Amino acid sequence: MDLPFDTTKGDAKLAEIREREEEDLARILSEKHGMQYADLSMVQIDTDALRTIPEDEARGAETVAFAKNAHELSLALHNPNNPAFNALQQKLQERGFTSTLFLVSEKSLEKALSHYRDLSFAVATRPGTLPVDTALVKKLTSADSPQSALKAELDAANADKSLDRTSRILSTVFAGAFALRASDIHFEPEESNVRLRLRIDGQLAEIYFFDTHNYHFLNSRMKMLSGTKLNVKNRAQDGRFTVLRGENEVEVRSSFIPGAYGESIVMRLLDPSTTQVSYTELGIHPKLLARLEQEIRRANGMLLTTGPTGSGKTTTLYAFLREVYQPEVKIITIEDPIEYHLPGIVQTQIEGEKYTFADGLRSIVRQDPDIIMVGEIRDGDTANIAIEAALTGHYVFSTLHTNDAAGTFPRLVDLGADPKSFGSAITVSMAQRLVRRLDPNARVERPLTEAEKRMIAAVFEPLTDKSLLPSAIETVWEPAPKNSEESGYRGRVGLYEAIFMDDELATLLRDNPPSHEIAKSVARQGYLTMTQDGILKALAGLTSLAEVAATVDLPTA
Repeated sequence: MDLPFDTTKGDAKLAEIREREEEDLARILSEKHGMQYADLSMVQIDTDALRTIPEDEARGAETVAFAKNAHELSLALHNPNNPAFNALQQKLQERGFTSTLFLVSEKSLEKALSHYRDLSFAVATRPGTLPVDTALVKKLTSADSPQSALKAELDAANADKSLDRTSRILSTVFAGAFALRASDIHFEPEESNVRLRLRIDGQLAEIYFFDTHNYHFLNSRMKMLSGTKLNVKNRAQDGRFTVLRGENEVEVRSSFIPGAYGESIVMRLLDPSTTQVSYTELGIHPKLLARLEQEIRRANGMLLTTGPTGSGKTTTLYAFLREVYQPEVKIITIEDPIEYHLPGIVQTQIEGEKYTFADGLRSIVRQDPDIIMVGEIRDGDTANIAIEAALTGHYVFSTLHTNDAAGTFPRLVDLGADPKSFGSAITVSMAQRLVRRLDPNARVERPLTEAEKRMIAAVFEPLTDKSLLPSAIETVWEPAPKNSEESGYRGRVGLYEAIFMDDELATLLRDNPPSHEIAKSVARQGYLTMTQDGILKALAGLTSLAEVAATVDLPTA
């Protein structure tokens, strides 16, 4: 007996080909009309944007608003010659909206218009903001295994079929980031999925995997929030938006870069509460802290702090600025970008080549400040203007990228600064790193090995002020995590070193000596190096010897 011919697979294949042809045609027509192209099946529709146009007007004009950032709308239209569209665009302009036009296929437009039926169930949000459920943050924070709890919440959010599923997933990611005290959120596309990682206490932790289909929606949602272009995928873009955590606002700086399997996204959480730490709580050794308290209150001079990206330089400078701020003191900063807002302080931001650090510094000096903070000295112009400002009655705070405090001076010479001016202008050169702090409830003490004792003796041998050493050097502490998700660390603490200008150092610097000669000369000042500071913190149980070794160079025994 003949079996009936099954056409289901063939029909599905044919439908898929027709859909692809329809999208290809829309892409070709978009170029003809000088518009951008969009496939709305791959874009999360912004419910706030959808609300700007009533459904009957949207259908009549064959257009839909699918993204909104303040008063900027992204409009998808199918027929540019529809007279109703011109009337609608005029009405939007009268309401203060500006529009970016995207040509879409008929199927794509219908998919977007279908969201109107669910619009009544969606909750309106502030433009450019993402609300985070504070109850979920508390739930994850109090969980025995926060990472496992976050994975379960993301599974539930992924299974959600509601209109706001993408926003729920993203909100859950941020709730998890807050609960785990993460500083950065990383989305990393791979061949078959997308990896989510969080940077916790400076270390990346693998959290979750998204399928590529859901990631397309997450990508679009993050771009809409960040105010970046949806259709640009072949070059880097930077954006910014706000996360609402109850009554508190957390700024998010987003970065999109093209990769082999899609755009990699990193979002840095700029939580203002992290910069509210007092300068006395940074982890600076009491002897060094007492000297710095005097130095930052000088009428003029310059304090430079050095270290790699993410070593806490900005947090240190902000802590100093808050300490010296008084109503009668005028403080102006120039930053790239402004990461945290400080009350009572005038903060300005550079803008590429249009407004550089050097340009801003020239302008700031004319504003009659008492204290100036320059986010970073990157070139000779900025270095020389900063030195001139320090010589003419201002106190200047700034940062450099060098390996240690002694390397500050050769680096300035490389940038074109005159070493003969260092003695009169620069008062302090600092360097710092961050190490993970041991969790007091998840650590164990152990005796030092003979090799470790010899290494520690070698580290402290050049120290002239032996009173800084502990009475006994016999044990250190190590992490003892309670489960596989924990690391035994919680938070971070700084390692610091500083060089203070004196007549002998000023004379030495005039001949532009190498950094190792500078370090050898200033050992007489009796302050700890970063390595010595790290060893002391390991002996005291603040961090581990392994963490110090991973951050600074330790000598071999």
